[in-house]
Amino acid sequence: MTETIEQLPTFPMERRCPFQLPAEYDRLMEQAPVSQVTRANGATAWLVARHELVRKVLADSRVSSDRTRPNNPSLVPIPPAFLQPASRPLIVQDPPEHTLHRRLIISEFAVRRVQTMRAGIQTIVDDCIDTMLAGERPVDLLEVLARPVPTLVICELLGVSYAEREIFYDASNRVFSEQSTPMDIGVAIQDLRQFLDSKIAVKEREAGDDLLSRLVNRYREEGVYDRERVISTSLGLLIAGHETTTSMIALGVALLLDTPEQLAILKAEPDIVTTAVEELLRYISIADMITARTVTDDMEVGDQVIPADAGLFALLGAANRDPDVFPDPDRLDLRRAEARQHVAFGYGAHQCLGANLARLELEIVYRTLFERIPDLRLAVPLEELPFKNKTALYGLSSLPVTW
Repeated sequence: MTETIEQLPTFPMERRCPFQLPAEYDRLMEQAPVSQVTRANGATAWLVARHELVRKVLADSRVSSDRTRPNNPSLVPIPPAFLQPASRPLIVQDPPEHTLHRRLIISEFAVRRVQTMRAGIQTIVDDCIDTMLAGERPVDLLEVLARPVPTLVICELLGVSYAEREIFYDASNRVFSEQSTPMDIGVAIQDLRQFLDSKIAVKEREAGDDLLSRLVNRYREEGVYDRERVISTSLGLLIAGHETTTSMIALGVALLLDTPEQLAILKAEPDIVTTAVEELLRYISIADMITARTVTDDMEVGDQVIPADAGLFALLGAANRDPDVFPDPDRLDLRRAEARQHVAFGYGAHQCLGANLARLELEIVYRTLFERIPDLRLAVPLEELPFKNKTALYGLSSLPVTW
């Protein structure tokens, strides 16, 4: 029977270096892929670390995403006011509530619809790189490319005008800042809700060709229209679609610049960019700890029984370094054939809605950036980059580059 590792460091555990997961993850996968740990607040939770077991847990109906359950171990503080029935974003819903609201929006992110956005995303990326090339050096890639691209893409999708984008940009940054207190996050979310409320009120009267308008119409057709619900669904898309892609752009570029032999492969074989994106998603695993769940009934996972009402983390990063699925998992290989088996976007009912859109944005950014600025390089040593080690979503606070 699998034994719990004694005296495990308090969870979460810091990465051993910017692009390698905590050393304890190797020990977990080898000795105790399902084990208890102590959280920073003194409470206990379970960790699930193997690829097969992580997928099993995330697909099990006995594993709840509901943040109102008392033992949910989420590392992302959400003010109680935003966990009320009409205010709950998709990420914290369980079926049948989650099933209904996901069904009303999932078609917006189907592969075919997302591909119609390719030309528009290419224009956004080219415009950002034009601005880079016209300015002084060094430049913070986070500010001139990694943040603007997903911000402009999601704003186009939602029908947010250019003049209004700074409101969203500022509030979203406050939500994910390492310096933000729970109160700061609450205020930022409230600012976003007010912004969306005003936009949706306009769409109620005069629909346009945008996602907010289509959501209003679909909820009305379903007979369950509630402006608060549309606000909550839209808010989840705004935050998730913005910060995750921002982090992946910045971290992916930093990783490629730190592994010149792999970057040389991408430059010489730009058509492998689709596979390269999957490998970068697997390798970096920015959302490693985002899958905080609560078990609703006793359930057997591996050789352990996790009791009802226990909190758990399905470690996406550990699953993405499982040697049974990814041979030599700590090696970056942009040609890796099995890379797409990663769970960087989660798994099961809560698998990331915007995965297809994120993939397309990353593909266009990585390919275009290194084609247009082939001599791009870090402006400071990698070890001096400000990595965000204390947030549930891994990222960078800035990325100075030059050429």
